[in-house]
Amino acid sequence: MRVGTRHLPEGKEELSPVRTLYRAAPAALFLFIVAFLSAAFGGAAEGELLFRRVVRKYQNATTLSARFRQEVPLQNVGIVRKAAGQVYFRRPLRMRWDYRVPGEQLFLADGKYFYFRPPGSLEVFRRPIDEEALGGKVPLLLLFGKGDITKYFRVEEAVPLKGREKTAIRLLPKGKEAPEVRRIDLVVDDADLTIREIHLYDRLGGSNHLYLDDVVIDPSLPADLFRFRKPPGSKMVEG
Repeated sequence: MRVGTRHLPEGKEELSPVRTLYRAAPAALFLFIVAFLSAAFGGAAEGELLFRRVVRKYQNATTLSARFRQEVPLQNVGIVRKAAGQVYFRRPLRMRWDYRVPGEQLFLADGKYFYFRPPGSLEVFRRPIDEEALGGKVPLLLLFGKGDITKYFRVEEAVPLKGREKTAIRLLPKGKEAPEVRRIDLVVDDADLTIREIHLYDRLGGSNHLYLDDVVIDPSLPADLFRFRKPPGSKMVEG
């Protein structure tokens, strides 16, 4: 399997499955620093205050687990890549995505490396986690809760969604602090104040849509859950 892109008309490109997953998974770890909202607010000023309260509330979380459903539209081809499974996070720099639909695959970070094993493949792709560069790669910053996210994003608005008993919060990057992200939309359940949806839009026109259920904050997770075990006969591919 080749990691890369294929060129499309007018200079556009379609992300390969591996690159799509490398982009998509980090966005979801935004959950790691934001969770509960105390009420539905409208407007930027109220939303900014709410966002800061959420960050303070959740930045001490150590672990998280959830069921997820993911949709990643592929640009210019009219296809939406869909997946579902279970995800686990642990500070620092650990996560595990067990994809079960449409096929079993694994995306894992053990604190030093990212690992990705495509379904049915004997190749495992490994990439170092550049911790020092997390501040410049905002999806990873959100994912692992490094630094102060309020320095990177401002709230444009926080609006109750009519008829859905949920609130949408729109985040925009401040200046050039978040070069990879155009905006992030969060959808929060008003009943239990849990984030149910994360919609990330990048500056290349791509998007990643994540829907979460059965979110548990600080569950007890075994340490070896984040240890990668190389399948027999598999080949490690760097980069």
